[in-house]
Amino acid sequence: MTKTLPVVLASLIAVSTVSAPLQVLAQQTQSLDRIAAIVDEDVVLQSELDRAVNNIKAQYAGRENQLPPEDVLRRQVLERLVLVKLQVARAESSGIKIGDQELNQAINAIAQQNGTSLDALRQRLASDGVDFNDFRASVRDEITVQRLRQSFAQSRISVSEGEVDAALKQEATTGTQYHLAHILIALPEAATADQIATGQKKADGVKALLDKGELDFNAAAVRYSDSPNALEGGDLGWRTLDEIPNAFAQMMTSMKSGDVVGPLRGPSGFQLLKLVEVRDANASAGGQTVTEYHGRHILIRVTDQQDNAAAKAKIDTVRARIAGGADFQTVAKESSEDANTKGQGGDLGWFPADAFGADFGRQITGVDDGGVSQPFRTDAGWHIVQRVETRQTDAGVDNKRAQIRETIGRRKLEEEYNRFLQELRGEAYVDLRQGDAAAAATPPQS
Repeated sequence: MTKTLPVVLASLIAVSTVSAPLQVLAQQTQSLDRIAAIVDEDVVLQSELDRAVNNIKAQYAGRENQLPPEDVLRRQVLERLVLVKLQVARAESSGIKIGDQELNQAINAIAQQNGTSLDALRQRLASDGVDFNDFRASVRDEITVQRLRQSFAQSRISVSEGEVDAALKQEATTGTQYHLAHILIALPEAATADQIATGQKKADGVKALLDKGELDFNAAAVRYSDSPNALEGGDLGWRTLDEIPNAFAQMMTSMKSGDVVGPLRGPSGFQLLKLVEVRDANASAGGQTVTEYHGRHILIRVTDQQDNAAAKAKIDTVRARIAGGADFQTVAKESSEDANTKGQGGDLGWFPADAFGADFGRQITGVDDGGVSQPFRTDAGWHIVQRVETRQTDAGVDNKRAQIRETIGRRKLEEEYNRFLQELRGEAYVDLRQGDAAAAATPPQS
């Protein structure tokens, strides 16, 4: 069974998903579409740019003063749309394809997250002037970029056992996690002395604004940062010391919440780092004992060929057979549309409650051992689940090592993938047609 697909990726604003209210998705659709940028053999249309800018504005409703001037915002958003185009093209050239079945599952998840049905989502998009085929194409692009990133990680990112050992030792000593945000003033590969000096001057200017209190950190990140997460205020989430570049990690223990350090020169340019807050990871982790469930399920998919009503009728029939005494495993082998588990009678093995998403977790915890749930809907389709048995397990050393390996890998991926995006952008032919105002987005000097 496929785990629930995340349907909101904050790093991608090109996609008309639930990251902003649906009513803002249709803007200027009646006007003649123009080209906002040429990207190799593709283009970014003015309507795409308008929609993405309006999505950002909707996210910052009530905090509009944190956004940069209109021309700067449009340039920032356009650059991110260009990166989406470049990533999709690279993914397709690498053989990454998103099939209709996977796309349908993602769109069903979007409908669920909006608290509506697929048919109602279609109608709502249509009433807002958004073509459903365009919407599907945007979601397909988002999943494609996610898949490219995963492929990149598998091929280029590795974590040694020695790195895990060192991180475990560090965590045992401190157990501290840091919530961070950053501002990046990017430098090109093989930057010249003039480029370095210009970057240093801009970074110093941003730091001066922060020190004087003329701009808060989030607003400064939105306005001046060259990082892909600039429009999210530069938020980096929670990090352990092994996930923080060494130059900054050495400063963490002497910083207080709210402190900002830098600018420091790194592989991608000059960075400012803010310590938002600190917490004890060991205290937040709690006990190591977790409940696991051994379960089976039967899935009836919702597809273009089998709509929601037909799938629901089929799962109701399956549930009635089992309630009448039919063996769950036998019925699963005959009727389930999950190719991964059908041959095993729907067996999912042992898993924690949230392994397949919150909806699935509520069903498996809501029945007794041996019990069978009522039909329920997820992004994959209609299910019934049988809880076979439960156990208490110690999420001990192996799980801890896996968690640390993942966090180190995530840090490496962020650094390497940002460099990859810079290379991708540098190698491409890009003609921006929105003016050069944003290129001069430099803070006033002190």
